[in-house]
Amino acid sequence: MTLAAYVVEQQIRVEEALRRWVPVESTAPESIHKAMRYSLFAGGKRVRPILCIAAAQSVSDSPAGIESAACALELIHTYSLIHDDLPALDNDDLRRGRPTCHKVFGEAIAILAGDALLTLAFQVLAQLVCEPGRKVRLIEELALASGTVDGMIGGQVHDLEGEGKHPTAALLEAIHRAKTGALLKASLRIGGIYAGADDDQLHALSCYGEHIGLAFQIVDDVLDVEQSSEALGKTAGKDVKQQKITFPAVYGLDRSRAMAEQERVAAHLALREFGESADRLRELADFIVHRTA
Repeated sequence: MTLAAYVVEQQIRVEEALRRWVPVESTAPESIHKAMRYSLFAGGKRVRPILCIAAAQSVSDSPAGIESAACALELIHTYSLIHDDLPALDNDDLRRGRPTCHKVFGEAIAILAGDALLTLAFQVLAQLVCEPGRKVRLIEELALASGTVDGMIGGQVHDLEGEGKHPTAALLEAIHRAKTGALLKASLRIGGIYAGADDDQLHALSCYGEHIGLAFQIVDDVLDVEQSSEALGKTAGKDVKQQKITFPAVYGLDRSRAMAEQERVAAHLALREFGESADRLRELADFIVHRTA
């Protein structure tokens, strides 16, 4: 199976699982469920769930039920996008090619939709059919990756407070290893833990996740400069306008592209613990670095 076919297959698998977990729009109160599903099913690439599934498959031939664990990552990611787009934060009108949640449903419902997706993510993990000790580890991984100390929220705070400041390499790394990298790394670790990875395998997946998380953000920053809003599905050029600390701002475009390639190679090397079972992860690293949107 080609990577493109694999990605489509896993996207469908994740979409079906998400539809099972998220209440239908007719469930009271209808407004919140409409807002949740509006943002969740807006056509995201599902990178984090697919990385989670591929990590599990690198450890086990048949990690049954992994798509539900993967859903928790997409629920957290989508909640963060809804909140990130709010006027108090990045104040954006476009996400995944259509108006942002607060532009359609109002700020109050958008905030609550994000809160609800966050809450549902932990409900999903708590209700997984797996050994209780492993379930606790999965909940801990997601909580730490989403939190304030080296987690997504902490990274968002650094990003917000860094606007307009002189861009430095140290601040750039502090922002993006937490804001973007933490949840991407957790995607690999959650997949590995769910599938029963041993210590060496989990360490390898963690290293891969660190490298691919940094590569993902570098490419995102480059695309924000080079691509149009139509191609990206979100407002292009926003980083420059808001004086964000980005890789092109610190290193320039050419050096940023070279850094992304270095991280891609390092991600491949991190998987030496695995044989052919991790080939999808290797292909996904290539896709993340070479993508154009």
